[in-house]
Amino acid sequence: MIKDTFKGFKEFILRGNAVDLAVGVVIGAGFSGVVTALVKDLITPLVAAIFNTSDFSYLSFTINGSKFLYGDFINAAISFVLVAVVVYFFVIKPMDVFMSKMKKQPPIDPTSKKCPECLSEIPLEAKRCAFCTSQLV
Repeated sequence: MIKDTFKGFKEFILRGNAVDLAVGVVIGAGFSGVVTALVKDLITPLVAAIFNTSDFSYLSFTINGSKFLYGDFINAAISFVLVAVVVYFFVIKPMDVFMSKMKKQPPIDPTSKKCPECLSEIPLEAKRCAFCTSQLV
């Protein structure tokens, strides 16, 4: 019984999707660290310089003794947008282009045509549509 359980677990772990997901999570975590550092160390000071402030990541307000770090939230939002932009333009778009090139268009069948009335496929030599019985020119 236990042997069968471990066999199923082994098959699950060695399945391509689980391994791909694990690799994606590890790479995503590393990439997230890089983007967070980019936002914190380069973009935040740049935006702060534009708005003539030292650093907006520490901006906050206090209500009844509770401190709200809205500047830190702005950094996190910029990080999220940058990750989304990079994933879209460097992963999704190239994969879409690659997949569209990989798709083979079905060859045009020179032995058939479409009926002008019902748009069904009919032989080129047909004088009447077999589906809607309209006469063809």
